[in-house]
Amino acid sequence: MKNIVCCVFLLMFASAVCAQNDETKEVTTSKATEAENAEASSADEEIENFDFLYNEDGNVFNYDNVLVENLVNEAFKHIGTRYRFGSKGPKAFDCSGFTSYVFKKSNMNIGSNSREQYASNIPIQRDELQPGDLVFFTSHESSKGVGHVGMVIDYDPKSKVFTFIHSSTKAGVKISKSDEATYTKRYIGARRVKYKEHAS
Repeated sequence: MKNIVCCVFLLMFASAVCAQNDETKEVTTSKATEAENAEASSADEEIENFDFLYNEDGNVFNYDNVLVENLVNEAFKHIGTRYRFGSKGPKAFDCSGFTSYVFKKSNMNIGSNSREQYASNIPIQRDELQPGDLVFFTSHESSKGVGHVGMVIDYDPKSKVFTFIHSSTKAGVKISKSDEATYTKRYIGARRVKYKEHAS
């Protein structure tokens, strides 16, 4: 009889210990899950606060919304300004003179002509376009090589059509779209300028 009572007592004790262990595991697992969720949330917040992007080589460069807004606002001030070959503004511009003038107003040197601007800035894909990027086209006379440049002011990711401001030979500084017949076949590529940090 004593043996039976002892066995029953040992079974009850073992069950209690197992239940306590299970509860402890649940609490530990719950705390670990909460910690993981908190860490993930913190990581998400950190990513959302990033104000920089990466190019294809993994190099970091800043994307400054205030600076881009300043560039676009400066560009808009010159809509209607006449075209003149070799002119750097502000009374007249050629295409590269216009883009270099706009960026110089924010203390940035992007190159003096369209070929230099194409060669010296960061290559990006068309689906990466955003305001402030430079877009390049062949000239009217030739289907080879860089002959024209403008600055993106809007991009539609669905249609992949971008809107850009530039100094055209016929109308001077104006706004155009990439799906216009004049520019569709002449598009060569895009470049992003390595932005300096904006002093707020």
